[in-house]
Amino acid sequence: MTKFGELINSKKPILLDFYKENGNYIENQEDILRDVAAALGDRAKVVKIDIEKNQVLTDALRIKGYPTYIIYVKGEMKWRQSGEQNANTLISLVKIYS
Repeated sequence: MTKFGELINSKKPILLDFYKENGNYIENQEDILRDVAAALGDRAKVVKIDIEKNQVLTDALRIKGYPTYIIYVKGEMKWRQSGEQNANTLISLVKIYS
């Protein structure tokens, strides 16, 4: 959890993607996240977190569905949504907080 705390305390927005590797994770979601990261450049950070490999964190954040996206800025959760999102939506949301 200490590393997670350090990660989300960034001044830049952090977009977290909680996913399940062996679930019904849409293949193009990885491409979408790559596009989001490329479009945002150094204005934000995009991080994928496998819910099965990070069960303690998943439980602490009460992640029930996947994918679940969360945006943090300076340690504060600014936005959270479960379900598929397109690149333009994610880019627009992160830009609000950058």
